[in-house]
Amino acid sequence: MRKRPDWRSPNYAEVLKDLDRAGFAWEFLRRNPAYRKDYDGISEDVDEGNPRADAACERWGLSFRL
Repeated sequence: MRKRPDWRSPNYAEVLKDLDRAGFAWEFLRRNPAYRKDYDGISEDVDEGNPRADAACERWGLSFRL
């Protein structure tokens, strides 16, 4: 398993200052343990109409461009 970067690092705070709204929202979301659990539960092969992926997208307010 890949180690996640330590987002509490002072160096990481500098990166956050340069993000646009979407980038900041993504950084906030990806640190949420409930979101990570949902994400990990979705197959890597996300096909259109996958019920687990659809439920996760609805729960987290996500939409993806095809």
